[in-house]
Amino acid sequence: MIYCLTGKVLKKTLDTVVISCAGVGYLAQVPLSTAEALPAPGKEATLYTVMSVSENDVSLYGFATEDQRACFKMLTGVSGVGPKAALAILSVMSPEKVALAASSGDHKAFTAANGVGPKLAQRIALELKDKVGKGLAAGTGFAGNVSAAPAPQSAPAQAVAALVSLGYSTSDAAAAVARVDDTLPVQDIIKIALRGLSRA
Repeated sequence: MIYCLTGKVLKKTLDTVVISCAGVGYLAQVPLSTAEALPAPGKEATLYTVMSVSENDVSLYGFATEDQRACFKMLTGVSGVGPKAALAILSVMSPEKVALAASSGDHKAFTAANGVGPKLAQRIALELKDKVGKGLAAGTGFAGNVSAAPAPQSAPAQAVAALVSLGYSTSDAAAAVARVDDTLPVQDIIKIALRGLSRA
């Protein structure tokens, strides 16, 4: 199992990256967001990977962050979601947006991804609702994983955790936070979300 690759970026397209590690060039399929986040060819980068081995194929999927990698694994765990659909979702949604959409039951958000129809979108929201809700409620962000050196929590995850601690359900809190601009400071997100919740 290849967990991550660190090396020089040899080639980069919108959906693939070739990264050279110890003289071997690894081709990884990536979501658009990862391709945009990686440096230009010639520079060094780290790619978090998922290796898929089937009867006829060995594929490597690469991600800019561990959260994207965890999100990809969670998405492909949903029946009917293959690697292509998971990459399409991660091309248009951050792991945080996936978590917020799933925990608030907003299946329409997933239809923005190429090849994801309404039925599949509903299944994704339904199957992931409890899984991602626990992570958001615990304030640990996407997938509920706390790494050895945790990155600063995202503002939406902190806002959802704060609202849950005030007594709101995870799905209500996530739905309220999903309607707020996630670039705002945590306090502002909480205030705006609380206003929305008080009107509901």
